[in-house]
Amino acid sequence: MHDAGVDDDVEDALRGLAGPLRIFAAVAEHGHVTRAAQQLGLGQPTVSRALTRVGDAVGVPLLVPAGRGLRLTAAGEVLAAAAGRALAELERGVRRVREDDDPSTGRVALGFLHTLGASAVPALVGAFRAEHPRARFSLRQGAAGALLAELDAGAVDLVLTSPLPQRPGLVAHALLEQPLVLVLPAGHRLAARPRLRLQDVAQEDFVVFEPGYGLRGTVDRMFAEAGAVPRIAVEGQDADTVRGLVAAGLGLAVLPATDGARGVVERPLDGPTTSRTLGLVWREGDLPRAAAAFRDTVLRHPDPLGGGRPVAT
Repeated sequence: MHDAGVDDDVEDALRGLAGPLRIFAAVAEHGHVTRAAQQLGLGQPTVSRALTRVGDAVGVPLLVPAGRGLRLTAAGEVLAAAAGRALAELERGVRRVREDDDPSTGRVALGFLHTLGASAVPALVGAFRAEHPRARFSLRQGAAGALLAELDAGAVDLVLTSPLPQRPGLVAHALLEQPLVLVLPAGHRLAARPRLRLQDVAQEDFVVFEPGYGLRGTVDRMFAEAGAVPRIAVEGQDADTVRGLVAAGLGLAVLPATDGARGVVERPLDGPTTSRTLGLVWREGDLPRAAAAFRDTVLRHPDPLGGGRPVAT
């Protein structure tokens, strides 16, 4: 395997991963133990032991003496060709992993709630890429439960979610208290009231998020605190769709406050719970450097998610 241009850190990783097979490929290329040892920066005894290990593992002769050097047997030709392809692919994989880890060129896998996709996440990604223009992102939207499952599985590095989990193995950092409001059709009989309680609308139909979404759990808790059970007419997955259904007269909804939407009005709620806590969650232990750099950007941001009250830390 030709090593010209391979970075030292990639070289070290390849040596540790490929082991004896990489040494065999170098000997096969040079036809000489000494020259292969010099290229790899290893002693001749190390190279000889590696060749013995490869031969013993395969169980057939791979190299035979030829003058002062070595010659591949037919079996050795087959294995050398396969080793060359495998090691080249391994080198590409190691280089990709290292590039993904580098904050300047790396990839951040971020999961987030649908309600954060319109403005909060684009603003945060834009702020990070202003400092690291070559950074890349893999973005996953979904319900809170599904996002945390992906975090547990390692499919994402970080999750912006609510409510924040409280369990071993995860670090949850609160960022924002986001007000929740009652959303009514513009012509609703109670639309003129400045404030409302859930008890005031307990007999109304409601449009809610499906089970598994963080906001659904929060709204269920709000109704329980009010001593009421919502009359669910429609379940959805997206805040804009829920607002559209409210505007169409299919029910009321509890949603994060906005700057206004056509066909609906938003009224503050009175009750024990009138907001939700949004925050950033990651697994305990070392994060990839790119993900750690993005996390730090979010935690330093003066208004990371917008539209609410920052949580004191």
